[in-house]
Amino acid sequence: MKRYGSVIGLRPEKLDEYKRLHAAAWPEILAIIKECHIRNYSIYLRKLPDGTHYLFSYFEYIGEDMAADSARMAADPKTQEWWALCKPCQEPLSNRADGEWGAAMEEVFHAD
Repeated sequence: MKRYGSVIGLRPEKLDEYKRLHAAAWPEILAIIKECHIRNYSIYLRKLPDGTHYLFSYFEYIGEDMAADSARMAADPKTQEWWALCKPCQEPLSNRADGEWGAAMEEVFHAD
């Protein structure tokens, strides 16, 4: 099992829409997440005093080929439809790595 964390901006004017989407996540999206060996997927919101909004996501990957499972998820038509709604709400960080949407974070501590 490997843990993943990432951060991305959230457009303030899209806050309510993003929360509404995730309050009623589609069953097909929840299913493909499980099928692609992802567990304990959570998204957290942080609003800063200056009006900036950040989303932090965390999940655990229990599969054996993250690249293949990621490609499978990305090829799924329902996932593409979901992302088409979610991505306009997000604002990727300018210093993210090439190919990243959400900027990967380094795990510096974990306790069971």
